[in-house]
Amino acid sequence: MKRPDARLERVLATLAILIIGLISLANVVVRYVTDASFAFTEEFSVFLLVLMTFAGASVALRGHRHIRIGLLERALPPGPRRLLILFQGLCGLVVLGLITWFGARMAWQEYQWETLSPGLGLPQWWYLVWLPLLAGLMLWRQCQQTLDRLRGGLDDES
Repeated sequence: MKRPDARLERVLATLAILIIGLISLANVVVRYVTDASFAFTEEFSVFLLVLMTFAGASVALRGHRHIRIGLLERALPPGPRRLLILFQGLCGLVVLGLITWFGARMAWQEYQWETLSPGLGLPQWWYLVWLPLLAGLMLWRQCQQTLDRLRGGLDDES
């Protein structure tokens, strides 16, 4: 069976790590040559690291690669196993739905309050809007994974 892919998240994570590497390298070179450094590198690097973490978590979710204990699931007969898989999927949907909802509210509040980031003075919502977007994408991947597992795909043994 072909492994499911999360191409968008892979591209986001790749771009994030590439940009972190480039701005960090540029900062080291500039600091070595001029004894000064770029002000934006830390703020952008932290933001991109968070973006990369969520994108990577989404890739792992889609590929059924998150850590979990499958002992009970493997011991159950098919009927109860399907109920357990459904319960696991619903729990994931609730958690990711809450992160999406409250992340969107927080980003909206930051937009309304016109809060600026402490380092560069950029609008804070520019950074925060990625939380509900990527959590929503993870929510979609959770649905896909749960449906795949209910159809009999994505065994623990593979």
